[in-house]
Amino acid sequence: MTSAVIFGLLIVLMLTGTPVSIALGLTVLTALLTLTTVPLDTVALKLFTGMEKFEIMSVPFFILAGAFLTHGGVARRMIRFATAMTGHWPGGLGIASVFACAIFAAISGSSPATVIAIGSILIPAMAAQGYPTRFGAGVIASAGTLGILIPPSIVMVLYSLATTGMSAKGPEGQRVSGAAVDDLFMAGVVPGVLLAVILGAVTWRIAVREGYPRAPRASWAEAFAAFVDCIWGLALIAVVLGGIYGGIVTPTEAAALSAVYAFIVARFIYKDLSWKDVPEVLLSAANMSAMLLYIIANAMLFSFLLTHEHIPQAIADWIVTQGFGWITFLLVVNIVLLIAGTMMEPASIILILAPILFPVAAKLGIDPVHLGIIMVVNMEIGMITPPVGLNLYVSSGVARIGLTETSRAVAPWLLSMLAFLMLVTYWPALSLWLPRSLGLM
Repeated sequence: MTSAVIFGLLIVLMLTGTPVSIALGLTVLTALLTLTTVPLDTVALKLFTGMEKFEIMSVPFFILAGAFLTHGGVARRMIRFATAMTGHWPGGLGIASVFACAIFAAISGSSPATVIAIGSILIPAMAAQGYPTRFGAGVIASAGTLGILIPPSIVMVLYSLATTGMSAKGPEGQRVSGAAVDDLFMAGVVPGVLLAVILGAVTWRIAVREGYPRAPRASWAEAFAAFVDCIWGLALIAVVLGGIYGGIVTPTEAAALSAVYAFIVARFIYKDLSWKDVPEVLLSAANMSAMLLYIIANAMLFSFLLTHEHIPQAIADWIVTQGFGWITFLLVVNIVLLIAGTMMEPASIILILAPILFPVAAKLGIDPVHLGIIMVVNMEIGMITPPVGLNLYVSSGVARIGLTETSRAVAPWLLSMLAFLMLVTYWPALSLWLPRSLGLM
């Protein structure tokens, strides 16, 4: 009964248009006042202790790094390199878009930032070479989702925050810990690369069928020059991942380092970021960070309420007694997440549902890292699914076409991503092989 009241109130508030963060806070306050004896002093305490986690600092730093890179000319250099490598293939600019999105995803951690940075240059370029505008919008919106799967990923950080410190038990009663950020980052590498290849293959197939143009083949000297020109941007991958897995810095320290490095590259090496642009970049990053941190604070409070009422554990016990296996459970999880993805943005979904799903998954023997990658792939699909697919809005705005037309344009890539979701869901080794091979798990 308590569970029904809590989730019912949350859903009603969100359906009335209340922002997710405020809906979470109002739900918690209402439940604490009417259904529990927990003193309200606990609200302030939990808000503070929930936000004082060291890992949370990585979120604004990764956002700031992505903002500097988006405004600092890094994307333009990566596009030049990607075009030099694949532009001579059928639909070469489309394939270059996927390639460029994958590279930019590896340094930004954000899907909308990837769509803006790559799409603002390549969508007009594709239109100028005779590609339909809807094709450019579709491929950029779809490939932009790689921003949250290829590490570093802000969504992976949020999943780790949502599950860290939770009490969960495995099928034999053993304690199961939440997923560490560095484990999630490494688990996203193989699925991220594979999805980039799949999206590129779909792009190539459409281009061959429709007879889209190809660019002249770039010489090896031109390709090497393009690579050298973007080497400072690519080096950020080594700075972040190399620092983490070399044991030099923690993921949070790597995020701070990436923000400083991105600023130095954009301002002093490429010199595309002027001093006049810096306040605007800082303000945009602060706005995005404040929005996410406010959601995180209220989500932590919501997680406390669920844990205090033993709701996740009750759900886990009920599912086990019903005889659900991990195959059926993950199918239900995918359906729930795909539906949620059409109505909410990824951060809210992760912070609300991860604390609920994690104990159930642990009870069924599902690795927390595997569950995290499944949730991230679902969030990718949600970003190109109407009516709230954020990448659809960004891509349609850049391409200056309607949201309905953009939604139809992403259909081929969306179908391939649904097939990829099934592969990731029921082949755990795809996500877990690399971190286990490196001795991280």
